[in-house]
Amino acid sequence: MGEPTQDSTTQTTHRHARPPEGPSPAPRIRAIRTAFPPYRYPQHEIMAALARTTLMNSATGVLMLRKIEANAGVATRHLSLPLGKLVELAELDDFTQTNQIWLQTALDLGEQALTGALSEAGVRPGDVDAVISTTVTGLAVPSLEARLAQRVGLRPDIRRIPMFGNGCAGGAAGLALLRDYLSAHPDQIAVLLAVELCSLAYQQKDGSMANIVAGSLFGDGAAVVVAAGGHRAGERQGPQLVDGASWLVPDSDDVLGWAIGSHGFRIRLAPEVPALTEEHLPQAVHSFLSRHALTTDRIGSWIIHGGGPKVLTAVERALGLAPDATVLTRRSMADRGNLSSASVLDVLDTAMGSPPPAGTHGLVAAMGPGFAVELVLVRW
Repeated sequence: MGEPTQDSTTQTTHRHARPPEGPSPAPRIRAIRTAFPPYRYPQHEIMAALARTTLMNSATGVLMLRKIEANAGVATRHLSLPLGKLVELAELDDFTQTNQIWLQTALDLGEQALTGALSEAGVRPGDVDAVISTTVTGLAVPSLEARLAQRVGLRPDIRRIPMFGNGCAGGAAGLALLRDYLSAHPDQIAVLLAVELCSLAYQQKDGSMANIVAGSLFGDGAAVVVAAGGHRAGERQGPQLVDGASWLVPDSDDVLGWAIGSHGFRIRLAPEVPALTEEHLPQAVHSFLSRHALTTDRIGSWIIHGGGPKVLTAVERALGLAPDATVLTRRSMADRGNLSSASVLDVLDTAMGSPPPAGTHGLVAAMGPGFAVELVLVRW
């Protein structure tokens, strides 16, 4: 065999370098980048389209829609297709074609977010050791991160961890997994990719309350987090990923999720989601924080996936949060809508623009199918 090239020698040395002795510092976020489709619409235009395609402009339905629109807390959203093209999909009723559109758009947005985040972090694609991906709005085998690897120049030996089914909790669950991987490999760099194109999963002929509420809330977007293990100190630094936890609520499988069939994804969204959040979130949070001798009054930064206005109000009541604690979440909801797994990463991205004092603890929290609570403790 010939002599190894300089690049291959560098990669091997880098990946298997012996870490310094002693405990490793916690992994740290270096950069976050979000990406959105170019088609952005005010809420009233989207809801008017729903009135035509889903409710057939029935007087009772339009009245209900106006009430939902007024309470959604959403001003604008990004869609994967121009609104007229999205409406045309209702006539096709073809999951195969819809999923193909999802795949192409997801790859384009994922590449945009990934290359942007790596550039911001000062990391070359070939220096990434692991990639975690999460999505719940489309299906792809090979998965998104595998398809993106060659497009952006990731190494052939990159570790891949695709996730599906975490829904809105996927961003927080992905951060926790990112933390676990880098804690085990403190000399490496890893990325989290979240892509959600919720408009392509919307059932335009389903007049159920759950579908209409979902149609009033969800938007499209992608987010990428670049993080480094504790032995990879760098100039560009964000919060440390200190710990993660999950909490499953018993007997709640049908509360939130998809009914999957030839029609594609039909949402399950039970009205008791806010009540379940208010009942179970405090126990999950207090139990988690107690592992670090912390209480909610010592959390100075709240990175919350809002879900919707009723769920966010339930979170505030459950944890006794002041209104200003969730202002970043409400801003994300107003500007983007609910981005499913990418929402909490969008909120974290905004928080990194004006971080709290060094040493402040923050809590990332998101709820999703299961019914599950996903938590990540960060330290700024």
